[in-house]
Amino acid sequence: MIPYNIEKGLVAPLPRANVDTDQIIPKQFLKRIERTGFGECLFYDWRYRQDGTIDKSFVLNEPRYNGATILVTGRNFGCGSSREHAPWALADYGFRTIIAPSFADIFSNNCFKNGMLPLTLSENKIEELIKRATDIQGYRLTVDLENREVFDNTDFRAIFEIEGFRRYCLLEGLDDIGLTLRHEKSITSYEQNRPRWKNFSATN
Repeated sequence: MIPYNIEKGLVAPLPRANVDTDQIIPKQFLKRIERTGFGECLFYDWRYRQDGTIDKSFVLNEPRYNGATILVTGRNFGCGSSREHAPWALADYGFRTIIAPSFADIFSNNCFKNGMLPLTLSENKIEELIKRATDIQGYRLTVDLENREVFDNTDFRAIFEIEGFRRYCLLEGLDDIGLTLRHEKSITSYEQNRPRWKNFSATN
């Protein structure tokens, strides 16, 4: 994973609660297991009309939000099925940070495992950020994971909570495989010194 330390990015507002994973990445696009290539399918049913044309009224289709890396949205984001394709699609589109009052647990866990920060703030602060991202052209935020702060270049500043182990993994760019490989020498030593009679063979 790419380490996450400080994210300075354009903010896109999505003032909707209970956005489920089938809205984030519809089921017809779950035929591949690669983590890339899903960005164009993100929020597909909202970004495109039934005839396949772009719905210009949807926020991510507005040119002013091209290149946004921070999404601010409503409570219980990522509810529904546990598909890991949801954070894959968000990351492939370009988002590194999702800010909401709350997240579905499995979705939040999948975000962390894919190098994305699901950041929780109060309803009042979320409403303020959505208002600023809507009213201010090119509104940007800085997310400082090291110091657990999010702020803009004027008067908005908030401290956020994050579990220490999750923070460590993001800062170091470690997924489950990366964590395991940090113990590669110990694992190799154990395997080399393991008594042969303990080795399992399907042919025995």
